[in-house]
Amino acid sequence: MKYTTEITIDLQREEFIKILDNPDNMQHWMRGLLGYNMISGEPGQEGSTMNMKFKRGKGEMEMVETILKRNMPEEFHATYDTKGVHNIQRNYFKEENGKTRWISESEFLFSGFGMKLIGFLMPGAFKKQSMKYAQDFKNFAEKGISVTNS
Repeated sequence: MKYTTEITIDLQREEFIKILDNPDNMQHWMRGLLGYNMISGEPGQEGSTMNMKFKRGKGEMEMVETILKRNMPEEFHATYDTKGVHNIQRNYFKEENGKTRWISESEFLFSGFGMKLIGFLMPGAFKKQSMKYAQDFKNFAEKGISVTNS
């Protein structure tokens, strides 16, 4: 499953990147994030891996982020792996009239019957979640509104 989401943030790209690139800010726009820890490599750099733990409903989910490409301020690509799901994210950041357009190309590969079925039956849920993260980032970056307050 592949799709693209786009959102415009009312900040110059340099300021946008500062906020996005600070891992301490993730809790403010990644709804459900309980914590993260580095597994290997230099934080934020190509080849580094980080474990992320999220609250999902009544349970918890862990995923591993692997940074594939870091060419700031233009692009950032990573994979996110959790049980039954391999997600490839290609993010592009365009400066436009003092604002930043964030274009995110998502590709999900599913393994196991259950995850394949969910991916087939509910593709809209994945795109909706991606847009929710982007909107939450926009609210935090522009207005200082954190998801930890909701």
